Amino acid sequence: MNGSERKNIRPGVKVKIVQKQHQRTGQLTEGVVKDILTKSAVHPHGIKVRLENGMVGRVQEILQ
Repeated sequence: MNGSERKNIRPGVKVKIVQKQHQRTGQLTEGVVKDILTKSAVHPHGIKVRLENGMVGRVQEILQ
């Protein structure tokens, strides 16, 4: 599924995100969505979320 569309992401979904400091390297962090931070329906770089462990980043992959 596409991580740049808000409709595909809900709290409780397992995703891979890229954190701001890892955008150059593309290092991904896996976790479960706690909050959706992006208000718009689509974002070209991925929807910004907060994971249950507190990390914030943009969704690159939805694992489900």
